[in-house]
Amino acid sequence: MREYRAEDFDTVTILWRISREKSLPEFQTLKGHFFYEDQEYFRDHILMEDNLWVVEANERPVAFIAMNGEFIDQLYVHPDYQKRGIGKALLDHARQLSPQHVWLYTLQINAHARLFYEKNGFIAEKFGISPPPESEPDVEYHWRKT
Repeated sequence: MREYRAEDFDTVTILWRISREKSLPEFQTLKGHFFYEDQEYFRDHILMEDNLWVVEANERPVAFIAMNGEFIDQLYVHPDYQKRGIGKALLDHARQLSPQHVWLYTLQINAHARLFYEKNGFIAEKFGISPPPESEPDVEYHWRKT
């Protein structure tokens, strides 16, 4: 794991898109965002507001986490590298950075993500609606040191 670098932009935004398309294909089709819009959002919001770390395999990023303080804004693992402990390693990194409390949102329909977070000690504390442009039912998850 290492800090994100500017030259990671294309690889990370591609893996971000692929991960979302594989995990929720119908949702991605329904929302209809173009890849260039994803890149603009990543550049103008995620890179501006968060600190990012990537996990590499074969000298290429295969996963990343974006955090703002104790908030996990984004956590994605390329589908070809899932179920190898990379996601857990990213959560462990988040807990090292914020050892008392970490929190995040995921969509209610994302059953795989919800199972992953619950398996790793996160508790669903609030159900609501995500802000635009998604405006979809979401879940607020928290992990607290016990």
